Amino acid sequence: MKLHEYQSKDLLESYGVPVPKGRTATDADTARQAAEALGGKCVVKAQVLMGGRGKAGGVKLFDSAEEAAKFAGELIGKRLVSIQNPDGMIVEKVLVSELVDIAEEYYLSVLLDRATQQLVVMISKEGGMEIEQVAHDKPEAIVRLQVNPAWGLADFEVRDAVRAAKIPGPAQRQMVGMIKSLVKAYIESDGDLVEINPVAWTPEGKLIAADAKVSIDENALFRHPEYDETKDDAADDPLEAEATRRGIAFVKLDGDIGIIGNGAGLVMCSMDEVKAAGGQPANFLDVGGGAQAERVKSCVELCLMNKSVRGLLINIFGGITRGDEVAKGILEAFSTLDVNIPVVARVEGTAAEEALKLLEGTQIVGASTMQEAAQKIVALAYA
Repeated sequence: MKLHEYQSKDLLESYGVPVPKGRTATDADTARQAAEALGGKCVVKAQVLMGGRGKAGGVKLFDSAEEAAKFAGELIGKRLVSIQNPDGMIVEKVLVSELVDIAEEYYLSVLLDRATQQLVVMISKEGGMEIEQVAHDKPEAIVRLQVNPAWGLADFEVRDAVRAAKIPGPAQRQMVGMIKSLVKAYIESDGDLVEINPVAWTPEGKLIAADAKVSIDENALFRHPEYDETKDDAADDPLEAEATRRGIAFVKLDGDIGIIGNGAGLVMCSMDEVKAAGGQPANFLDVGGGAQAERVKSCVELCLMNKSVRGLLINIFGGITRGDEVAKGILEAFSTLDVNIPVVARVEGTAAEEALKLLEGTQIVGASTMQEAAQKIVALAYA
């Protein structure tokens, strides 16, 4: 789960990482007060969990508290759209932060290397740009330091890595301390990623985390109740954010055949069958075991919120889940929604016969096997 920039900086600051002064605001008056506290010179940043905020018009520098407040007022409530997120996200909060005078920019991150099953620290003198671009253009500019889980990081290893990254001598000692703090923050916060880009080296000789990204393992969120509100809007895609709010396991994909199933394995098999039949899955959606009619209705609604969907496949195997309950949910959803796309349902297992009887005479096409259901929905959707 991604944290907002202000949350990321607050977390890093609690581990001793220097960050710019600043505060969040949800209205123009609060933004004005925050800017005045910084002497009027500040940067206002939209707090949305999407890439490309700057290019989308969500980041701007100011010399005046009045101008900063005016911009914040215009930004809050606005939908920002970027290349990375074409659907956009609504700005509910901004960060008003002090301007950092930057002499040089470096890059620093901690993440999991799944190949070695160890944490890896990535250091580069080429900060301020996408690390993927640096890796493509100048791979030698990135130094990787593995963190052995048995004994952690030795000081000499960190010093050697910082020197190998060609971090200038005056900044090296501070960089070593920052790396150790980031590794500790990553471990203790159950991180997936901790990234500072850029690490700003100021003319006064100080390293500051000018921008920060932190992502936390969703499976560990029970240990971090302070982020309960953030998890609702942590998804990059608005549909995934809505699914999180509804407590539905959902991943949006690039295709146009909506898929609903109960159990991750069955949903993935359904996706494979749709692909084999010539279609493209629009999503992964697991109803979950014991799904009741209201939950099934909510899942159907979620799939149909994706305007790219041109057909819907519902594949249910009744074990814990009763087929007739699923059928009731489908019918309830269709009675309240304007569904003008083909729908194919395959129901097997507990109360499957009752389910099929409930669906008789409706616009829902039945199928006896998963393969037949996939072939039918692809044929109907692309007819």
